[in-house]
Order: sequence, then C-alpha cells, then structure tokens
Amino acid sequence: MRCPFCRYPDSRVIDSREIDDGQAIRRRRSCPECSRRFTTVEEALLVVAKRSGVTEPFSRAKVVDGVRRACQGRPVDEDALAKLAQQVEEAVRGSGQAEVPSQEIGLAILGPLRELDEVAYLRFASVYRSFTSADDFAAEIRDMRAAAQGPVDPGGASTIGAPSTAASSAAASTTVASRTAASTTAASTTVAPATAASRTVAPPPAPPAGKQDPPVDIRGPAHSLPPPVGVS
Repeated sequence: MRCPFCRYPDSRVIDSREIDDGQAIRRRRSCPECSRRFTTVEEALLVVAKRSGVTEPFSRAKVVDGVRRACQGRPVDEDALAKLAQQVEEAVRGSGQAEVPSQEIGLAILGPLRELDEVAYLRFASVYRSFTSADDFAAEIRDMRAAAQGPVDPGGASTIGAPSTAASSAAASTTVASRTAASTTAASTTVAPATAASRTVAPPPAPPAGKQDPPVDIRGPAHSLPPPVGVS
C-alpha cells in the first residue's frame, strides 16, 4: 500500500481488526520512509448494476438515504436506519453474487423496512412497485393484515393460539388415565378391609386319642335345684 503522505510505494501493517461483523478488515499501517501511520479498510467488492446498465459499488449510505425519505415524520432514528442498511448488505452478500441488479437491493429493503415501520414501508413500496391508485394501497394493506393474522385452516378459523389436535388428544388421554387410576385406587382401598374381615379362622386342634375330657353336666349340682312345689 502506497503511503498517502510521502507517496512511498510500500507500507507495513502493524495492526488488523475486523469491523462490521466481519464484513471488513481495518488495518493500521506505518510508512518505513516517513514513519507516519495511516488506516486502510479492506472489504469484499459488491457491485450494483442499475437498469441503465451502469455499475457502481454497493453503498450503505445510499440505502440509508433512500429509506430516510420514506421514514420522514416517522419515529425512526438513525441507529435503526444503520441497522437496516447492514441487514440489507448481509442479505445481498448472502446471495453469493459479486454483481447484483438494483431490483434485488429494493427487495432486500422491503422486508426489514416492513418490520421497522409499516407506514414507511407503504411509502417505499408505492414508489418501488409503482402504485398508480388507492386500490394498490388497499391491496397491499390487505396483504399485510393477512400476513399478520397468520395461516387460516380450511374451515375459516385462525390457527393462532389454538391448541393442536395432538396436544388435545394427549391431554384427554392423560385426564382419562388419571381418573381410571384414581378409581382403581379407591376401589382397592374399599375392598381391602372386607377381604381381611372375611378371612376364615382355623378351629383349635382336637385333643389326642385316649385323653378326652369328661363330659360336663350343664345342669350343675343337684342341691342347687329348687325343690318341687308341694313336696316337704
């Protein structure tokens, strides 16, 4: 790199750092002739081809200028515009093309601008897509509302916030299983005491042969009986 001060045809790199999330490299250089230091920025070349056939390097500043006019009077600050320009450049470079048409730049702007401010998006889209009547604005607004509402099932009911069929079936199965387990536990608890109460008690063992107890007179001793009536 030629020194911008003394025009010496060589320089020495003393420091290198990535900037713009790795999109470019900033190098600090020193001239061996005059010992003065300067900074250079290296980045991959991205060329934009206009409709007229003229090509020019991609510029974030031009993207910001075009979007700023659409955002006039809207609550959009410069930091948001700079972030939008960075998103546009990343999307364009992500295509892998060294030369892109200007139409692709406009399409890359529409998405981030729609998320940033809907009014600014309508302004920019009206110029980029050449709206000619209020019907064009109405159609674009309908598309925006349809996209915001999300997909709709064939029956016409929106699927946003509605539980899925699989989730409902799983919840119902879990409820039935819980009720069945609770009923089984309650029945087992109720039947258990009855089973214990109906248990048969084994009779005492019989005495061995030859050692039977004498019979017991249940009437008791004879003198304990009262004398018959009329007998002295």
